[in-house]
Amino acid sequence: MSRVCELTGKKAMTGNHVSHALNRRKRKFNVNLIKKRFYIPEEDKWITLKVSTSALKNINKKGITAVLKEAREKGFLKK
Repeated sequence: MSRVCELTGKKAMTGNHVSHALNRRKRKFNVNLIKKRFYIPEEDKWITLKVSTSALKNINKKGITAVLKEAREKGFLKK
């Protein structure tokens, strides 16, 4: 499975390593992903998602059902 957040769609970015002498070479900025289980009381079931830490902060703020609804509207999750 790829390194993509299932709720926000965040994925790795590319950039440069820049040395003190300003030599540049390619590098990758990976997303901080965590595999986490969530309980959804409306459906009375547990789901496992690979989410970024920023998505976890959104879940703590808004709640899992609201974040899942937004992700489905944006097309990141299947219905």
